[in-house]
Amino acid sequence: MTMHDAYIERVVDLLDPAGNRLFNATVEEARAAVGSGDAARVAALDGSFALLARDGKTVRMARSLDRPMRYFLAKRAEGPALIVADRMDAIVEQLRKEGLADQFHPTYTRMVPAHYVVEIQLVGCPDPDPVYTRYFNPERNSLPADLDVIGRRYVGAVADEIAKILRGLPSQEPVGVAFSGGVDSGLVFLVTYQVMRQLGMNPARLKAFTLNFGDGPDSRQARDFLEKLGLGLFLEEIHADLAELDFAETLRVLEDYKPLDVECGTMALALCRGIRKRYPEWKVLLDGDGGDENLKDYPIEENPELTIRSVVHNLMLYHEGWGVGRIKHSLTYSGGLSRGYVRTYAPLRRFGFQGVSPLMSRTVMGVSEGIPFIELTRYDVPTLYSLKGEVVSRGVRQLFGIDMPVFEKRRFQHGAMARETLRSRSPAAEVAYRKQFLAMYE
Repeated sequence: MTMHDAYIERVVDLLDPAGNRLFNATVEEARAAVGSGDAARVAALDGSFALLARDGKTVRMARSLDRPMRYFLAKRAEGPALIVADRMDAIVEQLRKEGLADQFHPTYTRMVPAHYVVEIQLVGCPDPDPVYTRYFNPERNSLPADLDVIGRRYVGAVADEIAKILRGLPSQEPVGVAFSGGVDSGLVFLVTYQVMRQLGMNPARLKAFTLNFGDGPDSRQARDFLEKLGLGLFLEEIHADLAELDFAETLRVLEDYKPLDVECGTMALALCRGIRKRYPEWKVLLDGDGGDENLKDYPIEENPELTIRSVVHNLMLYHEGWGVGRIKHSLTYSGGLSRGYVRTYAPLRRFGFQGVSPLMSRTVMGVSEGIPFIELTRYDVPTLYSLKGEVVSRGVRQLFGIDMPVFEKRRFQHGAMARETLRSRSPAAEVAYRKQFLAMYE
């Protein structure tokens, strides 16, 4: 036997198969689609997934936007070991079991970018670069510049997605919505309520959970939103204590250090902890993540790298960052919401919730990418900011006959507590969080 014949590669798949939520395929069928490397077959999968398939020395991986998927290639005398998980700490633990922990550093891990099939050849040192094949490529500017048509299509796609989610749950399973009364969480709650009624389900299963530290505006906004629609009985406030805020805990849970994500993740942890204390068996929690990205509703002026032209001209910029193959694309973290959704995913998993954002389905995102943003805005920033409220409220009115309240955009962390309170307790600077995060691995 030659040395080459004795060269043995190893793949350790630590992903939880129960985390996949597929509507038109079994997990094995979906894994076979990923293993084929055929982008069209992967694109045809309906639902949420993070999957790995191996064929000899070839490994292919793919995930949807809402499922973090990391990998690490360890060196062994007998051949490379590829370890795949949703978290860095799971990779570290596996390396520790195999006596390889000294090889680990967080910057050596890689994130599978959402919407790509990633192909790796386990052929040893030096390792070849992965090959990326895009599987989700929505058609841009495919909708007419008619806000009523756009609203009907967008909200209709959200309703279809929520119907699929609800049909897949046990008939008595309670359903919570992380709710602020903003456009996105308001849309998710209202559509969930309406779809439950249309499907003959008991809406008493539904609750709108709002985080309240005592001085944040979200609790008032959430109450106003629901009471205007006669739905105030669904509101349940989760009161949290400022003394329990622990940004170091958030860094451990998120395994990331971007300030806005750390702040948002800290609020998510507080909300999940509060719900779990009150309802030990609660499982399903919906949220409105992805709505800002879909309708490009972020303050451009806060990011010196962005202009309205870069936002409306680049495919899924807020979802994916600058994209695979670009200088500013992080191999360790990916970009955009492909990176940032860990702020929601990790806290939900930490407390045992099944988190779902219907706004992050590829069907809904496909509709949003079809919006002719350039034609509608003519590069006017205030017009861009007003689009989300217009699109969503028109769609809700047309499909359900409801005049949905629309409030000014506010980040989760700025709604749960006053900005001044948050600033006094958060380091805010990215360098401080990054140093603290990296120190965990020294």
